[in-house]
Amino acid sequence: MDAYDQGAGAGADRTRAPEPEPAPEPDEPIDPIDPADRADRADSADPIDPSDITDGTGRVDRADRPGGSREAAAAPGAEPSGWPRPSQPSPSSQPPQSPRPSQSCPSPSPSPSPSPSPQASQASQPSQPPLAGVAALSLRYQLVAALALAVVAVTVCTHLGMVFLHVAPSNTLSKQHGKAVDDWVYPEFEQNWKLFAPNPLQQNIAVQVRADIGTADGGVRTTGWYDLSAEDGRAIDGNPLPSHTDQNELRRAWDFFVSTHDTDNRPNGQRGALSQTYLTRIVLLRLAREDAAGDGGTVQRVQLRSRTTNVPPPRWSGEKVSDQPTYRVLPWWPVPDARPARDAKTAGAVQ
Repeated sequence: MDAYDQGAGAGADRTRAPEPEPAPEPDEPIDPIDPADRADRADSADPIDPSDITDGTGRVDRADRPGGSREAAAAPGAEPSGWPRPSQPSPSSQPPQSPRPSQSCPSPSPSPSPSPSPQASQASQPSQPPLAGVAALSLRYQLVAALALAVVAVTVCTHLGMVFLHVAPSNTLSKQHGKAVDDWVYPEFEQNWKLFAPNPLQQNIAVQVRADIGTADGGVRTTGWYDLSAEDGRAIDGNPLPSHTDQNELRRAWDFFVSTHDTDNRPNGQRGALSQTYLTRIVLLRLAREDAAGDGGTVQRVQLRSRTTNVPPPRWSGEKVSDQPTYRVLPWWPVPDARPARDAKTAGAVQ
């Protein structure tokens, strides 16, 4: 009876044993690691041993580590802070897991990685800035550009040297190469250093020209007087930026001729012939501009004259000057390259 009662009571106790209540979850995560142990672990910097990992969940058996008793005493379900969680495993601490073979379907074979396209490889390369200027040209055009620049540089240096020898005092080079310097400078690049002359001009000088024209039928006709200075005056009048040619070319050519010839129009130095050639070239260009020869005509010779009038003095001055013009007429100058029109016509018929 006692044994039965004891057995029954034991069975009853087993059946009526209360279930253990779950431990309440803490409001804040509990750090089971002692601060002293955390400092020791931080100083030792002991890496995680892969052998401590028992499964693929990232949990570590800390039974053999110091402080394991405190970790075991933690509430179930709470993971100590400071260790990697299952959702964020550390790649350096987990061992490589072998893939599990699937029983339902075979694993697919790895597909080969696609090779990069040429467009992608070109896009990955850094872009170079486009070439500009002479560098953008081909080699042939670069050589042509370099040759052109060299020719321009040599021409500019030669011109500066010639002008320097022209305006510089007489020296060995200017005496030895004087003719070459004059041929280069005159008539286009003549230099005049009389800008601040103490006695400025007080006269108006007009240069006029007429020509003998050989006609196509073999005759000769003489044109009227062309006032070249009046043409320059009309080009300058009302022009805010008149050209150097209209202002100075004809005037300086006439001054050059007068300074190298006497009153009888005979040269008084070696530059007399040069001044005559210079003045002839200018008047021939002006006659061609006016079309004085006409169709089929040829300029055979030219004649120049100057018309000089005094500038009237101001009204408050008591100076008296003549207002009558004076003329200086030069002899007829033959044109070296001119040929009669009949000779040109004959030559054309022979050809």
